[in-house]
Amino acid sequence: MASLWNLKRASAEQSEAAPRKRPPNIVILLCDDLGYGDVGCYGNQVIRTPRIDGMAAEGVRLTEFYATPTCTPTRASLLTGRYPLRSGLTRVLIPREHFGIPDSEITLGDALKQRGYRTACIGKWHLGDRPPYRPNRHGFDSFYGLLYSNDMTLPLVNWPPIKLFRNEEIVESPAVQSTLTQRFTGEAVRFIEANKDNPFFLYVPYTTPHLPWSASADFAGKSRYGAYGDAVEEVDWSVGKILKTLNRQGLEEDTVVVFLSDNGPELITPKPGGSAGGLRGGKGSTWEGGVRVPCIVRWPNRLPAGEARPGISCTMDLFATFAELAGVQLPPDHVVDGRNLLSFLEGKSSSPRSAHCFHRGRKIFGVRSAEWKLHFFKTEMGMLGRWKDPIACKPPELYNLEKDPGETRDLSGDYPEVVAQLTRLARDFEASIVPGTLPQSHWRSLLPNTRGKTTKQDSAGTPLGRRPSKE
Repeated sequence: MASLWNLKRASAEQSEAAPRKRPPNIVILLCDDLGYGDVGCYGNQVIRTPRIDGMAAEGVRLTEFYATPTCTPTRASLLTGRYPLRSGLTRVLIPREHFGIPDSEITLGDALKQRGYRTACIGKWHLGDRPPYRPNRHGFDSFYGLLYSNDMTLPLVNWPPIKLFRNEEIVESPAVQSTLTQRFTGEAVRFIEANKDNPFFLYVPYTTPHLPWSASADFAGKSRYGAYGDAVEEVDWSVGKILKTLNRQGLEEDTVVVFLSDNGPELITPKPGGSAGGLRGGKGSTWEGGVRVPCIVRWPNRLPAGEARPGISCTMDLFATFAELAGVQLPPDHVVDGRNLLSFLEGKSSSPRSAHCFHRGRKIFGVRSAEWKLHFFKTEMGMLGRWKDPIACKPPELYNLEKDPGETRDLSGDYPEVVAQLTRLARDFEASIVPGTLPQSHWRSLLPNTRGKTTKQDSAGTPLGRRPSKE
């Protein structure tokens, strides 16, 4: 553990001792529950997103980019470059749990601080709300935001009012949600201005358009798409404000900016709500609508402008890409599942990711390779818009995403050799991954002294083809 300790505790003096060329600034703008079809450059014709569309016109738009079905696992994969199963962050965390991101994980903030970066997390954290799991202890110099989702304030389960934090201090309780996007944006602008002479990593995980939808007075009631559209259009304003700040400070060509979502749209909402853009399913499922998300990468004069890039890529790849760009040296025994996307983004090569496994909770629900996607488990929508419990696909269902991105025609009977190939791929992956300490049920993890305790079943996982227990 010595190498990991040294990386997480590396001092600025060590990281800046030798003269070197300044690495690029990194800005990640992460929406919450934004669907694949919710912005103009991905086909939406009602919600106005001119700044996000402009970012796509100046950068690369990824068309087959994957997150996980829910928010905590996506944030874990993005910040660690690893499948969430490795860290144990396999499900959505709730307030007051004795569980969160392990100290053994190396976040992107940890890694970049080693190279002299200033780091800030502004928005929704959701990797644990107890003190040991908070942003300031996992690679971020500063934090301003919420520790969990903005709807987790139910008195019947004794959840506390939504609290707004600055670092470890509560600055507002309950948080006024209608002005959060504006305040997050102001904090982001000030961080850029204060750190224009240093390499910096700015991570802005917005709380919107997660329910409850809200927008400030400048945007409430202004969209042609109701309250959901108001929230998305305010995020678009925020993206524009941050990009203008980079331009005003002369940092455009020195900064990589990524815009993406943490999962597909929530389908159990008032109407009109989020859109998966014709893809099947939504948040909580491993159908394309639940895991394929918008992702735009902008780096003027380094990446081509206005290009749409097909090819499998995912949140884990952002960690690998930025770590290599910054010259980060990770411990040799530390497994990173992400792949460096730079050559792919530049248009010089195809995607370095040949396959991707889809998890929900601790289980592999499906796998994709080339144009093929195989489902081992599936979830269907039941009455009142609720997801039914997952069921095993017997036999597994196979879809050609190149010809059928909406996953409407099961081709498993026509291509048994492809089913066998992808099943072997998933089994090999399942055998290779060592799960981290996995969370107990929500109510058990609220009890004192439960961190680090798992059952034998938790540690072993569930073999492919067996019906999973309810997550």
